[in-house]
Amino acid sequence: MSRATEGATAGFLVWRLSMKWRVAVDRAVAPLGLTHAQYALMASLYGMARSGLRPSQRRLADHTGLEALYVSKLARALEAAGLVARTRDPDDPRAVQLSLTEEGRDVTRRAITVVQGLLDQLLEPLGGQDGPRTRQFTRELATLLDVPLDPHTVDPHTENDEEQS
Repeated sequence: MSRATEGATAGFLVWRLSMKWRVAVDRAVAPLGLTHAQYALMASLYGMARSGLRPSQRRLADHTGLEALYVSKLARALEAAGLVARTRDPDDPRAVQLSLTEEGRDVTRRAITVVQGLLDQLLEPLGGQDGPRTRQFTRELATLLDVPLDPHTVDPHTENDEEQS
């Protein structure tokens, strides 16, 4: 553990790791004309399509954890770039379905390869992507993601002597 993280709270470490990952992915996919958020949307669309799904913007927002309005903004920009197609859902005219164009699939495949290389680097200290420590870490992350967080149940006026992140 580095000096900067010695004694750090779990919240601070989650923040630092998420920022480290976001910056690394942003830099890695920039040569492909993508941002980290665009990559997250396109890689999710790619995986969902491989499972036979053509998700709505709302379903993709739920899947990625991004706000629906942000997914809509990203989808419009990716559509303008020729990477995503937005069409009305035949079963619900209020909903917009998303899919990757052929060019979008090509860019996404290349971006996935680049990001997998980053993931290999990140997880190497835990034994690599297939290592038992990585599998345990993945289970623990999934557990934390399943915990509902409601900021309205936290009283901001409660005093706490310890610094929280």
